[in-house]
Amino acid sequence: MAQHPQTSNTSMSPLPRLIFASRWLQLPLYIGLILAQGVYVWQFWLELVHLIEAAFGNQDALATLVTSTGYQAAPIFGPDGKITGYQPIKALNETIIMLVVLALIDVVMISNLLIMVIIGGYETFVSRLRLDGHPDQPEWLDHVNASVLKVKLATAIIGISSIHLLKTFINAANYTEKVLLWQTIIHVAFLFSALAIALADRIMHPAAQPGSH
Repeated sequence: MAQHPQTSNTSMSPLPRLIFASRWLQLPLYIGLILAQGVYVWQFWLELVHLIEAAFGNQDALATLVTSTGYQAAPIFGPDGKITGYQPIKALNETIIMLVVLALIDVVMISNLLIMVIIGGYETFVSRLRLDGHPDQPEWLDHVNASVLKVKLATAIIGISSIHLLKTFINAANYTEKVLLWQTIIHVAFLFSALAIALADRIMHPAAQPGSH
């Protein structure tokens, strides 16, 4: 197989060298995403600590969880049939625990998405990470490119949307039918978008046929 000649930076004229070096302007963006991931890690531990404290009867932690999840207890109806308030929440119940756990899973999935963008984007658009032979090298990094990265990001977004939709359905009593309908429509739109991206990638990069060289 013919080897492609290596082009050194010294053999490039100043303008192409400047244009090629401009890719490093993306470095602060990836550093910013790393900092954003640190915020998500902090948020994850705050939610987890509140859940543990609420399990041991801490009312302040319970109130924080109820507020963050948007959960409401059974309504109290007045003589005219209108809602006058909600029954006080004095302890964790299965619905609150499920909503908090789904919120934690949501944070993890978004963190995974950030890692995918940081590592895959840096490897594709900025510079090689040179992780060949590293025991912790992600399996998908061997064949990552812009098209593969878009498909993986679309799949990750569908997973995150699924978690949000499940949280809404679990807490459906506190949402209007319009909100439920639109969240479902948006999730379906994400599904079709991911299918369209995957189909376009397959059309532009057809898989090699068995026996072909």
